[in-house]
Amino acid sequence: MLTWRVINNLNTISATEWQTLDYGDNPFLSYPFLSGLEKFGCLKNQYWQPAHIAIEENNTLLGILPLYIKQDSYGEFVFDWVLADAYQQAGRQYYPKLVSAIPFTPVAGTRLLVHTAHHSAAIKQQLLEAALSMMDKNNFSSLHVLFPRQDDMPLFAKNAGLTRNTCQFHWYNKNYRDFQDFTDSLTSKKRKQILKERRGVKNAKVEIERLNGNDISSSQWQIFYDFYCRTFYSKWGEPRLTLEFFESLGKALPKQTLLILAKKNGNYIAGAFAMSDTNTLYGRHWGCCQHVPYLHFELCYYQTIEYTIEKRLQRLDAGVQGEHKLARGFHPVAMPSAHWIREPDFRKAVMGYFEKETEMMQAHIKLLQTHLPFKLAQSK
Repeated sequence: MLTWRVINNLNTISATEWQTLDYGDNPFLSYPFLSGLEKFGCLKNQYWQPAHIAIEENNTLLGILPLYIKQDSYGEFVFDWVLADAYQQAGRQYYPKLVSAIPFTPVAGTRLLVHTAHHSAAIKQQLLEAALSMMDKNNFSSLHVLFPRQDDMPLFAKNAGLTRNTCQFHWYNKNYRDFQDFTDSLTSKKRKQILKERRGVKNAKVEIERLNGNDISSSQWQIFYDFYCRTFYSKWGEPRLTLEFFESLGKALPKQTLLILAKKNGNYIAGAFAMSDTNTLYGRHWGCCQHVPYLHFELCYYQTIEYTIEKRLQRLDAGVQGEHKLARGFHPVAMPSAHWIREPDFRKAVMGYFEKETEMMQAHIKLLQTHLPFKLAQSK
């Protein structure tokens, strides 16, 4: 008989059990990443309270829905502050709510993790029903499934989920031989600008190092972490991820962990962190202690594009926001999410809001596509 329960700490199940679940090789859905967030203190004081749903049969794990109770909307990247304001104006409480997502990480992937040897559709349906039941029984305002896999969206729609789209920016590898082959596909103006930016970094006598997990020393992790913290303190406040968490990823997922460091006059001055799976490189974090013109573009875009080409990956995911990415060859992409609003009157209002927002988002993405830097034949 199938049963479900709530898991408040992923470290109470084993990595071996997790490996029976089908999450592809997405590093952000791996046991080291999701359990590491809890184990190494990344969720402490961040209003991401673990409440994962597990489906079991005779004590065998058949499925997991990563799920969190949220008291705010930080770290989600599908912004719903307007909904929270509407609830407050109506004298109701939007928080707490339920969110299925990867904390602080706007990366797409399945949110319905199912045992590889069992019927996927049935387990996925039960995971979703359990989450909806949890929302109703605890009077949570809503359930939000953020950046799920596209092929799970029909299931969410079948179960009355409301669809919303967020714009991200992805770079696609069109079987480029090397970075020059990529720049040759651009218009003359855009190609010259990119080459100018790369020359600027080179002329500043900046040296670049690319390191995978096993090659990264403790001191290099510490240096990058200092850069990462500088970025957070200057923009968002308290850093989310811990040094121990980054180090643990390098050890547990060495081939999927990439650190790009910049050095000048013998000293490290900047760094960028990325992770990969079989098809995609995901650019995640950046920081620096010294300004060099165009260095951010070099580490976060040009180095990662080169790496994607060299490793024969298909895509570079640079995440949300940043229309300046268009000039570097990134495409605007609509990324879906699914939402359930418990109270019927608010559900109706939110549905109308999402429908209007979707029209605006579609028009926005269509407009952005007119600014792609490729030659006409490449833009189609």
